[in-house]
Amino acid sequence: MQTQMKKVGDFYELEVGEDLLNSKNFNQDLAPTKVKERSWSQWNIAALWVGIAICVPTYTLGGILTAYFGLSVVEALLTIFIANIIVLIPLTLNAFAGTKYGLPFPVLLRSSFGIVGSNVPCLIRGFVACGWFGIQTMFGGLAIHLLLAEISTSWASLGSQGEVLGFFIFCLLNIGVVLKGANSIKWLETLSAPLLLIVSLGLLFWASDKVSYAELLSTPANRPPQDGVAKYFFSGLTAMVGFWATLSLNIPDFSRYAKSQKDQIVGQVIGLPLTMFLFAALGVVLTAASQTLFGETISDPINLIAQIQSPFWVAVAMVLIIIATLSTNTAANVVSPTNDFQNIAPRYINHTKGVLLTGAVGIVLMSWELLKKMGWIESDVSVEAFISNWLLGYSSLLGPIAGIMIVDYFMIRKQQLNILALYQENAYPAVNWAGFIAFLIPVGCTFLAISFDVMTWFYDYGWFTGAISGAVLYFVASKYLTAPLAKPFMSAGLNKA
Repeated sequence: MQTQMKKVGDFYELEVGEDLLNSKNFNQDLAPTKVKERSWSQWNIAALWVGIAICVPTYTLGGILTAYFGLSVVEALLTIFIANIIVLIPLTLNAFAGTKYGLPFPVLLRSSFGIVGSNVPCLIRGFVACGWFGIQTMFGGLAIHLLLAEISTSWASLGSQGEVLGFFIFCLLNIGVVLKGANSIKWLETLSAPLLLIVSLGLLFWASDKVSYAELLSTPANRPPQDGVAKYFFSGLTAMVGFWATLSLNIPDFSRYAKSQKDQIVGQVIGLPLTMFLFAALGVVLTAASQTLFGETISDPINLIAQIQSPFWVAVAMVLIIIATLSTNTAANVVSPTNDFQNIAPRYINHTKGVLLTGAVGIVLMSWELLKKMGWIESDVSVEAFISNWLLGYSSLLGPIAGIMIVDYFMIRKQQLNILALYQENAYPAVNWAGFIAFLIPVGCTFLAISFDVMTWFYDYGWFTGAISGAVLYFVASKYLTAPLAKPFMSAGLNKA
């Protein structure tokens, strides 16, 4: 039997035949979702974003913007809010194709980069996620260590070695959740979201009498008095957009389960901007309150809570942090690389192998911090500095990919994809050079800016310059180069159900 595409309501699904089962570009995990699998409502998607956004790195964003980007507290919070309004644009646009066709991120990239070429942006996205997986697992492992240290004095005596053991315990928890599939992630996010919101608001209320909001909001910016705000604001804005630049690419990995386009749009609008703003604001308030409470500034919630002189409340708080970090890590940092690694060789790398590869790469990328905690090496690099420097750097790589994807689907393909050709052998070009031209030129400009100190603005505002230049270059290149197969799926056997 040959594969057939059928339309069910507003959606499309494949009836897989022998031709695709034998194709090296196909496996069941990368196949379009069935209509019966599209069960995520706007509230599930909003809960997904609440679960993703409430995490330790979000808590530290305000501090990063004030310490590393020279912004005042008010400027930092405003920057975070505006950045998340901006990032909604690529998030919702790139989610459209996933919702309509049920396609994951790597398969959609085959349209703009080619069957083999899609692996380049996939691996860039995947390795970034693996890095974040390692960072979040470090935070989750610390919470597990502190939890067990409250329960067991023998565990407490392990010191930083206990943090390393906690890292691996938390790593296994993440892998276990994702191995069970999309439904386990859906229910984890849906159940944890209201709990995390209640706890966040409770902490904000608890800290309200321990800090002067007027004094906090009037804290001056950490920059030369003669400097204006514009340069610092736009650099910080670029970094904050870069914070979710990863998800703005692989959002189809989740929108493919949405009930409708309305559900994915409304869910994202409800779930992302306010959650990010409120939790980042909580981080600023509690960091300020830490000086009053403990006589020192503590910028992350795990170490802050560890100062509380109550084993019971420390244990409860650590459980909540573990849940929060687990809900973020599984969705934001495991799903995408799992699919990305499968795209390299779908017949040999399935979902399980993709998850295990993600865990292994994440461990390797954080090995410097693990070895430092074991006392085997010395390093002055902090995780906070690692995050702040990385945010700006990788956003300049991911920006062009976002622009290319949007232009390809909405302007070149006119929202019509030949789904069968994206999986078949010899039906689609191995490399779409228009995509690589549009990607490599902005990346080249970034490296010039870094290496020779020219066009520094191109790097400083990397996500914006990359996304805009990538989009324009792809549109022009697609007009003059031989375009890859652009006929819509109707030519490849469409049945209506």
